[in-house]
Order: sequence, then structure tokens, then C-alpha cells
Amino acid sequence: MSAEPTTPEKKGWFARLREGLSKSSRRLVDGISGLFVKRRLDAATLEELEDLLITADLGVETAAKLTANLAREKFDKEVTGDEVRAAFAADIAEILAPVAVPLEPREVPNKPFVVLMVGVNGSGKTTTIGKLARQWTGAGKKVVLAAGDTFRAAAIEQLRVWGERTGCPVIEKPHGSDAAALAYDALVEARARGADVLLVDTAGRLQNKAALMDELAKVIRVLKKQEPDAPHATVLVLDGTVGQNAHQQVKAFREMVDVTGLIVTKLDGSARGGIVVALAQSQGLPVHAVGVGEGADDLRPFEPRAFARSLMGIEE
Repeated sequence: MSAEPTTPEKKGWFARLREGLSKSSRRLVDGISGLFVKRRLDAATLEELEDLLITADLGVETAAKLTANLAREKFDKEVTGDEVRAAFAADIAEILAPVAVPLEPREVPNKPFVVLMVGVNGSGKTTTIGKLARQWTGAGKKVVLAAGDTFRAAAIEQLRVWGERTGCPVIEKPHGSDAAALAYDALVEARARGADVLLVDTAGRLQNKAALMDELAKVIRVLKKQEPDAPHATVLVLDGTVGQNAHQQVKAFREMVDVTGLIVTKLDGSARGGIVVALAQSQGLPVHAVGVGEGADDLRPFEPRAFARSLMGIEE
């Protein structure tokens, strides 16, 4: 099957991103439109705008920054809702630009490039692994998957299905096996196969944080026995529907592992897409990709301008 031409595919992605963020953007568009028909920007209106941005999960710091910038340019001037949304979109894109870093397996002295995927159960972690495997095998890389969430039989089965879809070997052990031993064996096997990338799934039982911390520490320890630089990336997968709870998840996982970047999933089911902006402002971690659907092509590298304009309901 021939690859789709670049331009239609890109247009399709922007359309899906806009549609995926529609729940988030509708709240902002309706709220801003309700405040502005054609009126002067005064202190009371700025306060209402700030409250609106906070309720859309952009966070207190971001809301204050956006309204302060708007006040500097437009205070006591007549403005329209479209002008306000355009100004906010430009400022949001600027906030997001430094953290937009694609996740690309780099060449390492001793292959494979090891990616440890972490996140709470239900965040879309295993599905994200499958989507990344699809993308990287499509780019000609040899990828091996490790079913390191040995606690959940469903996670092992789910990764097995993705392995079949993508043609990637899946290293697994019986349900309840030691996750660190699985990770160790997976790296041995991936190296023997000459793989370019090893994607390691992990458990996400945050309610029992001490046990999870011990397990993740042990997984990393055994990987480092074979490869001192492994894991080369530790990616935290966040469910975009959780809103402000994402801050607590990032904090909890950063206490357990050296999180090197974020992937935010399920934005199509969320009215809380603003959380991506709040995380960029507060955490400063790279945002590698966002997901707006179940399909393998619905996870794409994070593009600040497209995201910001979609969030504000502005057509490309």
C-alpha cells in the first residue's frame, strides 16, 4: 500500500486535532465570545477571562500570564472575541514551543535504544507503546516490546495484540512474574535480535506507591547492569481527561524515576486540553506527542502552534 501524500495527511491530522480538542475549545470559545461582542477591555473583564482560563485547566500561572500580556497590548481598547482568542493562541504557542520535543530513538553505542514507559493504569500506556512501535517500524526500525506490566494479564494480552499488528516480537513472562527479570531478559533478547529500539511497558499501581517505586527502581537497576545508560528515555503517559490531577501524577512519578518527557493521550475525550499548557508552564518537561483517538495515526508529535490554535478554536 503506497504511503499517503504528505499534505493531505497533515491536513487530516490538523482536522483530527481540532476535532479532538473541540470539547476543550468549545468552553473557551463560548466563554470568550460571551464576554466580548465589541467592548473595552477593563479590569473586570480581565478577571473574568482569567477565571475562564483557570476553569479550562490552563492553570493559575498561565492564566495570569495570558491576561497580563493581553492587558499590556489591549487594556482600555475595544476588542473582539476573535482578537482575544488569536492573542491567547499566539502566547500559548510561545509557552509550548520550548517543550515540543519529538521522541526519536537516537543512535546509542550499544543498541537498542531503551524506552521505559511509565504511567498509571488506564492512562493509555500500553496502547501508546503499540502506536510508537507502528510508527518506528514504519520508519524502518527494528522494535522489540517488553510486557513489563506483569501484574495485569490484560496488559500482557494487549501488548501481544500490538506485537501481532506491528510485526514486533513481544518478550513476556507468565502473569505475576518478576518485572525486573522480564526487563533484563527483554534487553538480552532485543540485543540478540539486533533491535534498534526496546519499548518496556511497566505497571502503574499508583495507589500502592511504595511497592511501585521499589519495582521501578529494580527494573532500572537490572537494565543498567547490562547497559549503564539505560533507559535512554523514561516517558510518562498521561490521560488528558484527568485535568489538574495530572500535576500530582507527574510529581509522583518524578519522585520515583527520572522522567525525561511526557505523552498526553485521550484529548479527544476531554474538555481539559488546557492541562497540556499548564504542565508545560509548571513542569518544563518535553511534551513528545499528543493522542486524539484510538487509531495508530492518532498519536502525533506535539506541534505548539497547531495545538494552541485548535485549543482556541481557530481554523488553520
